[in-house]
Amino acid sequence: MDVNLKKTGKTTLLSVAADPRWARILARDRTADGDFWYSVATTGVYCRPSCPSRAANPENVQLHASLESAKATGFRPCRRCNPDGLSIEAENAALVVKACRLIEGNEEEPSLDALADAVSLSPSYFHRMFKAATGLTPKDYATGYRANKVRESLVAGNSVTEAIYDAGFNSSGRFYEKSTGMLGMTPSQYRAGGANEEIRFAVGQTFLGAILVASSTKGVAAILLGDDAQALLRNLQDRFPRACLIGADKEYEAMVARVVGFVEAPELGLDLPLDVRGTAFQQRVWQALQEIPVGATVTYAELAQRIGASKSVRAVASACAANKLAVAIPCHRVIRTDGSVSGYAWGVERKRALLDREASQKTDIPARNF
Repeated sequence: MDVNLKKTGKTTLLSVAADPRWARILARDRTADGDFWYSVATTGVYCRPSCPSRAANPENVQLHASLESAKATGFRPCRRCNPDGLSIEAENAALVVKACRLIEGNEEEPSLDALADAVSLSPSYFHRMFKAATGLTPKDYATGYRANKVRESLVAGNSVTEAIYDAGFNSSGRFYEKSTGMLGMTPSQYRAGGANEEIRFAVGQTFLGAILVASSTKGVAAILLGDDAQALLRNLQDRFPRACLIGADKEYEAMVARVVGFVEAPELGLDLPLDVRGTAFQQRVWQALQEIPVGATVTYAELAQRIGASKSVRAVASACAANKLAVAIPCHRVIRTDGSVSGYAWGVERKRALLDREASQKTDIPARNF
């Protein structure tokens, strides 16, 4: 339905300013594009809701339920928001897809300048646009894509050398510099499904119930919470199916006590190396989680904004769910937009208990980053 402003004396019969769509125009809401359009009598143009132009006086605005209705005014399309074609967001998304295909289709990682030139944008604008759309820089995307190709090649049974060159590394030296951080273990171990990787573990007790802590040679690789120690051990076996699990180690049990102390009093911090295994996007989310101070919370949408991926709220939530380092990577500090507590791998009640304890022990000690 089209909406016009009509007045009889001082009486407003139907006000554009009172229409909820007007608030979306003022907010330049891109999600409203395609739902309706508006025209401005004083400038003689019609626009999409996300138009970046200066807001018009609502007395001069008419709302349109269809593009055809907006065109029927006889006004011209706005040159800034191009209401007849793709939105700026859609055009940028298409350019990002094109850049991703270029990254994936080249044997060697394209430079930022080369990618920007391919989509006819300046390097600085392209870099910002790519990160806003994907949550990653072009370099991080390329690294993540190549890491995934290495994993797929090794799982397929190819030799380490074949995997290196299939993924676009032009020297084995450069690959081996990054391989452990990329795979979480040596390439040969990954190719064998993690066979013979040593994972030390021990079980303790906290106010949350049982806790299992496991470490690789690189650092703490898992902190799992639950009610049943045996169930936690089965969980660990599922996560590292071909590793050699080593328990009943007194020295390691002493280290686990430090983790238990951290869970009981998170403001003390956890000064231990972490073996963080995940995609480039997951690691960006997990890094942002570790920057949330003790006693504070953020929403999933706010977390997405912090990593420059405001449109990737679901992907951010999935990364939180994939976290296997409970409390050390504090995904429990993320809540719903309405403030409710939900979505925790180790149970909503544990999440609520952690938040309640942290709120009572709120401190200004900065969070530890990995």
